[in-house]
Amino acid sequence: MSTVDPVIVAPPAGQGAPKSDAWRRLRRNPTFLLGAGVFLLILAVAIFAPLLAPYDPYSQSMSNRVVPPVWMDRGSWDHVLGTDGLGRDYLSRIIYGARISLLIAVFTVITSGLIGTTLGVLAGYFGGKIDLLINFFIMTRLTLPVVMVALAVVALFGGSLTVVVLVLGFLLWDRFAVVTRSATQQLRNQEYIQASRSLGFTTRQIIFRDVLPNIFDRLAVIATFEMAQAILLEAALSFLGLGVQPPTPSWGLMVAEGRQFLLFDPWLIMIPGAAIFVLVMAINLAGDGLRDAMAPENRN
Repeated sequence: MSTVDPVIVAPPAGQGAPKSDAWRRLRRNPTFLLGAGVFLLILAVAIFAPLLAPYDPYSQSMSNRVVPPVWMDRGSWDHVLGTDGLGRDYLSRIIYGARISLLIAVFTVITSGLIGTTLGVLAGYFGGKIDLLINFFIMTRLTLPVVMVALAVVALFGGSLTVVVLVLGFLLWDRFAVVTRSATQQLRNQEYIQASRSLGFTTRQIIFRDVLPNIFDRLAVIATFEMAQAILLEAALSFLGLGVQPPTPSWGLMVAEGRQFLLFDPWLIMIPGAAIFVLVMAINLAGDGLRDAMAPENRN
């Protein structure tokens, strides 16, 4: 009995004091605080879009076509960021466009994270033939060009929010799989895993109780970068006319619709382009700060 008690009492690796140190470093990390602050601000704008948007983002007014932003000549406070080629208020469409970008980012990461984490944990924990089979899937996925496959699938099944999320989710799981496979291989022979086996815990219990909690920090870092990539890919698909379809206020679609006004009204492209840049940069900064806080020994 005395030999078992310490195993039960001792916390698994990665929990307890080290986690407290990581959160302390995170709260003091200016990169993370800046990125997380901007991201939370955009998230709040997306959530409260109906309260913040001055107009209906779908409402058209042909008499108010291509009104410039307030800081330009002929600008008006009635439309702070101006209007597009159909007379729709640009500020309202930018605010509602944040919803589209964040929805795609979050649900893409959930889909790809579930696929990649499941495959990676199974490969890392069981090894052998299962590892070889999943490695084959990973290598096959890595040989596929993401943009070309996404374009082909969306062109085949049509562009919509659901299709874009599913396509990106099924194409962006490889990083999750590679990272979780490597992390699980390092953990499966740890003493607390061996102790759980000797105490009669099932494989499912060990994975959910001991493995996943100890690789969560790495999954969080991967998730931030995949969110940024999903936003950029959605914008690229929408720009090419194969992503979210009109009249949905997507930032990538707004850039595409502003192409015809590029020479005389470049702000129609610059404003949604700046919105994409700020959101992606915020997510990358938050992910970079999270990585530094969780694994300070790997910083340059």
